[in-house]
Amino acid sequence: MELAYIPSPSRGVIHLGPIPLRGYAFCIIIGVFVAVWLGNKRWIARGGRAGTVADIAVWAVPFGLLGGRLYHVITDYELYFSEGRDWVDSFKVWEGGLGIWGAIALGAVGAWIGCRRRGIPLPAYADAIAPGIALAQAIGRWGNWFNQELYGKPTDLPWALHITSSTDGRVPGYYHPTFLYESLWCIGVALLVIWADRRFTLGHGRAFALYVAAYCTGRGWIEYMRIDDAHHILGLRLNVWTAIIVFLLAVTYIVLSARKRPGREEVVEPGAADGPADEGEKTDTDETAAGAEKAEGSEKAEAEAEADSEDADADADAKYETKDEAESAKKT
Repeated sequence: MELAYIPSPSRGVIHLGPIPLRGYAFCIIIGVFVAVWLGNKRWIARGGRAGTVADIAVWAVPFGLLGGRLYHVITDYELYFSEGRDWVDSFKVWEGGLGIWGAIALGAVGAWIGCRRRGIPLPAYADAIAPGIALAQAIGRWGNWFNQELYGKPTDLPWALHITSSTDGRVPGYYHPTFLYESLWCIGVALLVIWADRRFTLGHGRAFALYVAAYCTGRGWIEYMRIDDAHHILGLRLNVWTAIIVFLLAVTYIVLSARKRPGREEVVEPGAADGPADEGEKTDTDETAAGAEKAEGSEKAEAEAEADSEDADADADAKYETKDEAESAKKT
C-alpha cells in the first residue's frame, strides 16, 4: 500500500457550457504571460521601452507553438499517420505534444521578424527573455500532469506519480514524475541565468545560450528516465542526442561570443530614451533649459546696457576735457 504519492487529476478538461477549459492550454498560456512579464522587466532594466517584449512576442509565440507542434508530429509521426490513427489528431495541440526544440527554433524566427521590424538586435532581446522562457517551461510542464503524460520508470518513492489512465497504451501504476523533475530544473535554470547575468554582465546572446546549455544538461538525464515510446539512435533516445548537440552548440557560442564581443550592448533599443515613457522627464528638461537660456539672455542684456552706460560716461568725460582744454588755450 502506497502511503504517499502524487495523484493525477481525474480529468484534464472542465466544460463551461459548450466551452472546454483544458488544463494543458491554461499552463501554456500562464507560462507565456510570465515569460513576457519577466522579459519586459529585464528589457526595461537594459534600457529598452516598456511593451517592446510583448510586441515581439506577438510574432514569437505563434511561431513557437507551430514549431513545437511540427517537431512533435515529425518525430512521433506514427502517433498520427500509422494504421488505425487519425491524422486530424495532429492538429489537436490541446491534447499535448509540443517539442521544445522546435518551439525555440521557430520561435527564434518569429522573434527575429519582430526585432527586425523594431530595429532591435535579436541577441539582446533573447538575453532579456531567457529566464522567462525557462519559467514558462516550468509552468507548461504541469500541463503534462493534467494529461497524465511525461512520466518515467516505475518507482516506490514517496513522490511517485500515480497514473490512473489506460488510454494510448498507458499502464496504471506509480512512476517517476519526470514532468515535475523538469519543472523544478527549469526553475533552477531561470535562477542561474538571472544570477550569472548580474554577476558576469552577460550580453550579445550569452545569457540565452547559458539558458540553452543549462536546460539541455537537465533534459538529457530526465529524458533518459522516460519510458514512453521514442526513436533511438545508437541506443539513446532522439531527444537525448538533440540535447547533447544543442548543448555543445550553446557552449561553443558562449566561448566565441565572449572573445569577439565581450561585455554587454550599450544600446538595446535605439531612441528608447526619447520614448513616451520619458516625455515627462523630457518636458522638465526642456523647461529647465529654456529658463536657463532666458536667464542667460537677461544677464547678457544687462551686461550690454552697463557697457553702453560706461561708454556714454567715457564720451561725456572726454567731451568736457576737450572743452576745458580749448578754453585754456583761448585764454593763453
